[in-house]
Amino acid sequence: MNPRQFQSRQGHSGRRAALARLSGLAGLAALALSGAGTAHAADKQVVTFAAASFAEPARGDKMRAWIGKFNQSQDKVEIQPVTIPFSSFASTIFTQMGGNAGPDLVRFDLPEFYAAVNAKRLAPIDDVIADGAFPLTDPDKYMKVGGARYGVVFEVSNYAMVFNKALLKGKAPTNFDEFLAAAKAATAAGNYGYAYRATMAERGGFWYDLCNYVYGFGGRWSDEQGNPTINSAKVIEGVTAYKKMYDAAATPKGADAATYRRMFAEGKIAMQIDNGGVAANLATLAKGFEVGAGPSPFPTRAQGMILAPISINANSKNKAAAGAFLKWMLTPEAQRELQLIHGASSVAINVPRSDEEVAKWPWITVYDQQTANSVPALPQGLEVKAPEIQQVVIEQLIRVLQGGVDPAKAMNDAQQTVLTRVLKR
Repeated sequence: MNPRQFQSRQGHSGRRAALARLSGLAGLAALALSGAGTAHAADKQVVTFAAASFAEPARGDKMRAWIGKFNQSQDKVEIQPVTIPFSSFASTIFTQMGGNAGPDLVRFDLPEFYAAVNAKRLAPIDDVIADGAFPLTDPDKYMKVGGARYGVVFEVSNYAMVFNKALLKGKAPTNFDEFLAAAKAATAAGNYGYAYRATMAERGGFWYDLCNYVYGFGGRWSDEQGNPTINSAKVIEGVTAYKKMYDAAATPKGADAATYRRMFAEGKIAMQIDNGGVAANLATLAKGFEVGAGPSPFPTRAQGMILAPISINANSKNKAAAGAFLKWMLTPEAQRELQLIHGASSVAINVPRSDEEVAKWPWITVYDQQTANSVPALPQGLEVKAPEIQQVVIEQLIRVLQGGVDPAKAMNDAQQTVLTRVLKR
């Protein structure tokens, strides 16, 4: 979703130095947050806003400038950005919240959002953002838990198929049989037809890739009542398709995402199913070929999404002032500028792309049109159990891919393990 996904692994010493720097930054952030909500600047009520995005060199500066426009627009509230690196963001914020402190506004990723709601760390904001007050798009439904609103969509990054037009000879596959055939045909002379993750070392990304197959074949990890459906026929179809691609000898097996995305940019991978942020980077880095995009070639249009809400800390003493910022954020002009900052991602309302954006990224509308079909990569009603469920399912999928276990048996085993070990039913 952002440039860090393309970075190669640092050496051990580089990692230790980077971690030391990040720890120092997190400590400074913790000190800054300890008095959040009590300061005032030039007679304005100060509202602190923490987001890992502020630590990104390019996007962070643009977001600060965007916030500056809010600060200049009125004389009652001032938003102060709080920078915490991605690697320590969640642990720092949850520690602060557990101590009855923390920033007033927090931009979480969706798993942390659900965890914070479950821990009662976020304030319900139905009185701030009333139903129907803004033309919010379909992902807004995931901002409510138990009927109450706890967040507003800050960023949505959809998944679709991105491809090398030269290796596919300009024709993108539209169904799974064509997809499999195209991947095999493009695999030759050091090139591969497709790339995805299939190792435990890449478990997080592996899960997103798997969700795209399962959702695309009509499966879901649970039903609306929160009952696991891991061994349902549609889930098994998606897992079977994942194995068919694995067995096709058309992928660079064992390659991590950073490696195969670099290979794509070098013209050695024909197709990927990836999020819009990655697609933007691939298009920027592509050497000597044109990048195209199309809907993922599965029976249904459903795919995963990366969804990031913005919420108000339950400890905040500045809820009304924080709410004023949220309302400003949802105005058309503020949303348009935020979408430009996000690049290939979408925002809370529908913002049509400018002619300049479409000229730069002709494929962008494919990603934007996917919003209505995107589904979080979390089991509905079991969101706080997602890490444990993910571990169980991925372990079983590796048995399918590497051990030849039948997909139906593996998913039956996963279902039983989740019921007895994770949910204790």
